[in-house]
Amino acid sequence: MSRVGKLAVTIPAGVEVAMKDDQISVKAASNVLHLRCNSLVNMVNDSGKLNFTPANESREANAMTGTMRQLVNNMVVGVTQGFEKKLTLLGVGYKAQATGSKLNLVVGYSHPVNIDMPAGISVATPTPTEIVIKGADRQRVGQIAAEIRDVRPPEPYKGKGIRYADEKVAIKETKKK
Repeated sequence: MSRVGKLAVTIPAGVEVAMKDDQISVKAASNVLHLRCNSLVNMVNDSGKLNFTPANESREANAMTGTMRQLVNNMVVGVTQGFEKKLTLLGVGYKAQATGSKLNLVVGYSHPVNIDMPAGISVATPTPTEIVIKGADRQRVGQIAAEIRDVRPPEPYKGKGIRYADEKVAIKETKKK
C-alpha cells in the first residue's frame, strides 16, 4: 500500500467532515470544500482521524489511496489555514493592482490585462510588483497563479515577466559574433 495512504488524517477541533454517498465535505468557519470520492478507496472516521484503505488489491486502488488521503488532507489544511502563492513582476513599467476581486496587470502590452478572481480566491498586491493569491482550495490557488503567470512568462534572456516568488529563471547568454 502507498506510504502516504497509510497515514491517518487528523481532524482538528472546529472542523466538520461529512461523508455522504460518493462525496466528502470538509467545513470550518466559513470555508466549505467538497470532493467526489473514488470507489477504489474506503474511508473510515475513527473519532477525529480519517483512515484510508484500498477497496481491493489492484495497483490502481493502492495508488488512489495515497491520492485521496492527500486530497482530503489538503482540504483540511485549506479550511483551517488556507493556501497562498506569491508572484513577482520583473520588468520596466510592469505593475499590478488588485481592486476587489479583479487584478489589473500592466506588463508591456498595448493594453492593460484584467483578470477576474473566482469565488473563494482573494488577491492582494502589497507592492506594485508583488501579487499574493490566497484561498482554501489548493488546486484552484495554483491554477489561478499559473494563469496569471501565463499572461507574461519570464523570458530567458533578461528574465522579464511574471514569475513565482521562489522561481529561479535560467538566463541564457546572447549570441556572439
